[in-house]
Amino acid sequence: MTILLATYEVRGRPWGASHGGVFLIDLETRSVRHMLEWAQAAEDLRDRERDLGLRGIALDGKRVYIASSDSLLCFDHDFRQLGEWKNAYLRRCQGVHVYERSLFIASSGFDAILGFDLDRQTFNWGLHVDVQGHRFRGQVFDPLGEEGPLMLGRLQINQAFANEAGMYISGAATEGMLHFNGRAIRMAAELSVGSHNAQPFRDGVLFNDCETGVLRYSGRGEGWEDRAIEVASAPGKARRAQAEADPDGLREGFARGLCLLTNSVVAVGSCPASVAVIDLAGNEQLLKVALSQDSRSAVHSVVVWPE
Repeated sequence: MTILLATYEVRGRPWGASHGGVFLIDLETRSVRHMLEWAQAAEDLRDRERDLGLRGIALDGKRVYIASSDSLLCFDHDFRQLGEWKNAYLRRCQGVHVYERSLFIASSGFDAILGFDLDRQTFNWGLHVDVQGHRFRGQVFDPLGEEGPLMLGRLQINQAFANEAGMYISGAATEGMLHFNGRAIRMAAELSVGSHNAQPFRDGVLFNDCETGVLRYSGRGEGWEDRAIEVASAPGKARRAQAEADPDGLREGFARGLCLLTNSVVAVGSCPASVAVIDLAGNEQLLKVALSQDSRSAVHSVVVWPE
């Protein structure tokens, strides 16, 4: 039995209303439990961007770490809040990833990745990503100091994925998945504009092509293993025009949120809030579970819940 944990966010809600929450999804029974609803007081939301819901998720033993727009939250498995950490360089937070004893959180507003020490419960590392011409540059900084980056948000960084080979960073405007080896940043794989959740997979890269609502795998070989599987139907011309006229509203037609279930099966989120299970080997969608029919709601992140 596989159970997933998914965060979602809702655009266009007034201050003090629900801006998203957390669902537990039983893939065997296709049942859904609404575990947490997220709302914040009006005075806490001034000068923030439109989507204010919950973002990236990471699990560490009995603790659940979830990013909100400008803080890192911690809950137990019953979703009682255990803590909240803010930092001057956290704005428009996105993906969260745990590697060894560090949690890495993408701070889109500052074009940065912040590191959080899970044992000491404090931010202890920061990496600012910048681009000059066609060359990317990474500058390490102290997130507790005053010498960090300006809040420009040019690259719209939404994901950091760390492993023994280094850190892989991607954003809606990076035009690819970047690799940081501890000294320099290089382009590891070119991606379509607006991509999310990029991570190394097999001998290539796995990512969500948000603009077309497609999960893509692109390898380094001859291309026979490459995949492009529809997760969310792209909206028609009339719906796109309506979305452009009301940016707080409709966002149908994109995929976001991605986690591996096996070495060939993955779970992917979409809008209106739903989660699909994709078989990469079979090049097909196995099932889809709807979380909401509200076109303003969208899944942000998905992880496997421990049994």
